Amino acid sequence: MAYSEQEILAGLAEIVNEETGLPVDSVTPEKSFTDDLDVDSLSMMTIATLAEEKFEVRIPDEEVGNLKTVQDAVAYINGAQQA
Repeated sequence: MAYSEQEILAGLAEIVNEETGLPVDSVTPEKSFTDDLDVDSLSMMTIATLAEEKFEVRIPDEEVGNLKTVQDAVAYINGAQQA
């Protein structure tokens, strides 16, 4: 099943909330994982793994570092599910 960008954003917000305790509504497309959401590299790997499971996509470890903002992750997942 293909998810819309809005569904991906909502799912990522839930995952970030589970991992960091940040409110779901604080996870918006323009937010930087490291600068705005205070996500460290270990938490980012966990978020990527949970996103892979939730959205049934593959996010290679070397790509995780390129996902700087929430929108980067949304776009990557959206593209990966089309592949």
